[in-house]
Amino acid sequence: MINAADTPQNRLEPMPTALALPVEGMTCAACAARLEKVLNRLPGVSAHVSFATHKAAVTLAPDHVALKDVTDAVAQAGFSVVPEHVTLAIEGMTCASCSARLTKVLERQEGVSANVNLATGKAEIDFIPGAVSINDLIATVTKAGFSATVAGTDDTARKARREQEKRRLQLELAAGILLTAPLLLDMVGGMHLMLPRWIQLVLATLVQFGLGAKFYRGAWAALRGGGANMDVLVALGTTVAWFASAVITVFGLPEQVWFESGATVLTLVTAGRLMETSARNRAAAGVERLAHLQPVTAHVETPQGVLDRPAASLVVGDVFVIRPGEAVPTDGVVLTGESSLDEAMLTGESIPVGRGPNDPVRGGTINGAGVLRVRATAVGADTALARITRMVDEAEGSKAPIERLVDRVSAIFVPVILVIALLTLAGGWLVTGSFDRSLINTVAVLVVACPCALGLATPTAIMVGAGRGAAAGLLFRSAEALEQTGRIGVLLMDKTGTLTEGRPQVSGVFPQGDATETSLLALAAGLEGDSSHPLARAVREAATAQQIAPDVIEGNRAVAGHGLEGVHQGEAVRLGSARFLGIAPSGEAEAAMMSGQTLIGVEKGSQLLGWIAVADTIRPDAAQAISLLKRYGIRPIMVTGDTQAAARRVAEAVGIVDIRAEVLPGDKADAVKQTRTDAAPGTLIGMVGDGINDAPALASADVGIAMGGGTDVALETADVVLMRSRLLALVDAVSLSRATSRKIRQNLFFACIYNALGVPLAAFGVLPPMLSGAAMAMSSVSVVTSALLLNRWKPLPTPKSDHPE
Repeated sequence: MINAADTPQNRLEPMPTALALPVEGMTCAACAARLEKVLNRLPGVSAHVSFATHKAAVTLAPDHVALKDVTDAVAQAGFSVVPEHVTLAIEGMTCASCSARLTKVLERQEGVSANVNLATGKAEIDFIPGAVSINDLIATVTKAGFSATVAGTDDTARKARREQEKRRLQLELAAGILLTAPLLLDMVGGMHLMLPRWIQLVLATLVQFGLGAKFYRGAWAALRGGGANMDVLVALGTTVAWFASAVITVFGLPEQVWFESGATVLTLVTAGRLMETSARNRAAAGVERLAHLQPVTAHVETPQGVLDRPAASLVVGDVFVIRPGEAVPTDGVVLTGESSLDEAMLTGESIPVGRGPNDPVRGGTINGAGVLRVRATAVGADTALARITRMVDEAEGSKAPIERLVDRVSAIFVPVILVIALLTLAGGWLVTGSFDRSLINTVAVLVVACPCALGLATPTAIMVGAGRGAAAGLLFRSAEALEQTGRIGVLLMDKTGTLTEGRPQVSGVFPQGDATETSLLALAAGLEGDSSHPLARAVREAATAQQIAPDVIEGNRAVAGHGLEGVHQGEAVRLGSARFLGIAPSGEAEAAMMSGQTLIGVEKGSQLLGWIAVADTIRPDAAQAISLLKRYGIRPIMVTGDTQAAARRVAEAVGIVDIRAEVLPGDKADAVKQTRTDAAPGTLIGMVGDGINDAPALASADVGIAMGGGTDVALETADVVLMRSRLLALVDAVSLSRATSRKIRQNLFFACIYNALGVPLAAFGVLPPMLSGAAMAMSSVSVVTSALLLNRWKPLPTPKSDHPE
């Protein structure tokens, strides 16, 4: 006989999952058809791929295939499902266990990778769009007992809530002190004003369920989410003390009561939380300072004249006016006017930088005494300031390698403490026969054990270090980059734009045969065209200075790492190094090359027209920087595409012994790999370049450092960006990294020692609950305060001979 409840109509069966996955890499309808076939081969998968929308509508049958199998199949087919990224501002976390638990809760969802940072109060989340939405993520955070908003969308309101939370803690602390003080009167100065127990019960109850309400809420949210946190320990410990004392008081038993213990602990922990909140707000001030650099209003040129408009409404191409003393509203290029700009807030460079027609300006910098007319070249999230802010924010929110171990410890910390507390109660009662003493020791264990110090040790140091670096013009892409920069053992250094100023100038023109200096420069300038290479710029500037018009070149193309080719008046023309042309220089050209200058040869047909010598200026602080790097134990190696003679001239001047010359741009990454092979195991390899043509090498190194001055490529490819055009900034980056790493080790040592000593002392009765509460409250404060001492770090002073542009 079939039960009606077992019929297919009544049986509750799992529903299939429908997803809409965005796919990148498809170039035609055939791509979509091929991917559709690949997906439909997976068991339990029904897919339809649209080339028009670049999306794959996928239905997954229950209990068949995981989302990861689908994304792996897409990747194997030659396409990609690119995850989206969102930063959520989290409120309600009280300790490292909260952040560890929330990370686990978020990552239980398919296609989600999360990193929750207690110090910044943010969750950095990568998720597969279509599998989960931002609203789903926020709902998950809410269900776990916290609240979340998308970071940046409501920062003003969030700041107001932080201030409101601070005022609430101040009021709670004041009330706690007033209510707890009478309970402690007979313990101070030999006073014996024993309050009646029923008055003690009333005062302790007000503290327990007034100040303790936030701990009960946090504990309930943690337990409901399947975890435990600091709130659980505080709520459990103080409730045990209050409940036992209340029972004794209500039934008139003669035993001792401990009302003052629980009330004092709650008051002290509230005081500690207030101090911790204030310290964390100060630690987070670095990136907030960057975010508020841009002005609210811009003076925009319109057909009706110059009108004031919101800076946020600017679009690329708008022309605006910057008056003396005003901040630049967005990135642009100067059309008319001359002035000097204070870029200290972006680069850390205290000397104002001169700006005139065709010079770039950055949003957030401060104008000097002149008036500038500027055309906007980037707005909103595309400006250098926005990218810098985003980069610093990401660094502050990322995890250092050592922090992942801390997270694993924090996840099991509270359960272990609960077991220790239970053993303290049972073991103490069994050994001493005193339940009163054992109960007090148990309360002390629960109160003294705080995972906060452990959880805050690393992220607060990273947060302050990244913020301090940003103020000095040192941008670290991640916490790992900040930690590893100071551990570099071998540093490969590009020559042009790194050891030298990167602004070479033509130092000699040597025509051959029937060619003249004018014809040689005209043909060379025509071949160089719009190339952004520093040598090309030098040739064009030399032709312009002599009012020589560039020749018209047809079919102009670059031969990567070698030179340029084209056609002029029906004949093939080439420009490049002696090796590219296959011709050895002679006479004055050879002498110039032997002195370390770079030679550019120009050839028409099969005839050499001549040579152009180009020389670059060595950075004035290069020798000092190399000397300091050596003192730090870092071995510098020059890697350049120039000749041995040109490389040797610069290397000898700055103090570098190891030289790798005539290395093509595409081969610099191989030089990094070879250096790693030759170095001792575990040695970190760094690469520093100008961020323009060194991207592969920067990516291949353990730490890629770009002296890009904020260029797009530098901000996107390097692990570290030096905003200042000084080589000493490289030494500053190493110094700050080592200072931050030292602070992390100090904080972790303190946090571990605190718990290693505090828990046993509390278990054996050396630390009563009140002292345990004070110790627990101060542990987090001391870690954050210790991290704030990183603000004392200062970059090296600018040498008097160093005059940045």
